[in-house]
Amino acid sequence: MKNRTLLFCLCISLFACQNDTKENSTILDTKIKEEPTEPGATEIWEPKPPIVSVGITTKIPSDAIVLFDGSDFDEWTSTADSTAVNWILNTDKSMTVKDKVGDIQTKRNFGDVQLHLEWRSSKEIRANGQNRSNSGVFLQNRYEVQILDNNNNDTYVNGQVGSVYKQAIPLAKASSETGSWNSYDIIYHAPKFNSEEKIAESATITVMHNGVLIQDHVTIKGTTEFIGWPKNSAHGKAPIKLQDHGDNSGVSYRNIWVREL
Repeated sequence: MKNRTLLFCLCISLFACQNDTKENSTILDTKIKEEPTEPGATEIWEPKPPIVSVGITTKIPSDAIVLFDGSDFDEWTSTADSTAVNWILNTDKSMTVKDKVGDIQTKRNFGDVQLHLEWRSSKEIRANGQNRSNSGVFLQNRYEVQILDNNNNDTYVNGQVGSVYKQAIPLAKASSETGSWNSYDIIYHAPKFNSEEKIAESATITVMHNGVLIQDHVTIKGTTEFIGWPKNSAHGKAPIKLQDHGDNSGVSYRNIWVREL
């Protein structure tokens, strides 16, 4: 009889402990969900963002890599054969595409970036349609943002100035006058590939043209092909490329810098 009584008391005690545990857990959950009453409860102090200053005259961030400042082609190479760049270096600290000598690209490879560049169409109107001051900036040597003089010069809209070539129509046309300088500010996030070298996460791009948003976190579907659909082959970091369209475009570039993200 004593054993039965002892067992009964033990069961009651265990049941009470389980109830206490459940009750305490419920109170804890409730407290976590309660609105904080002190400012410090929602303050985060670490990690501290790095300090980046911007040049007063150059407007270049202190952590940027200067790719072209008008002094030389040290950061660039010929795309075709990795030889010295044969474009025209101008006295106004710009460079101009030399017709039919080929594209140029950075010696360094990049992934996610913030890219700034300035470009100018030819002052002289030399052609119409896609042949008027045609060039382009390629992210990772594959994904083109179009450069073109579309002032009074219509063409297919997914190939006009500011388009992600043959993929994304710009939200607006914000071009400067023909022969005047334009700026592109680009935020680019590279695609990700899985262990089977299949696309896992597509690249995205945001473009400001002369301070106007023209591509708003657009998904890049793959390579920007002249003929055919976008393609996705696994790759890592790769150069930034500037295009020689081969049609006496007269496009010039200056003040090119990049921040790795």
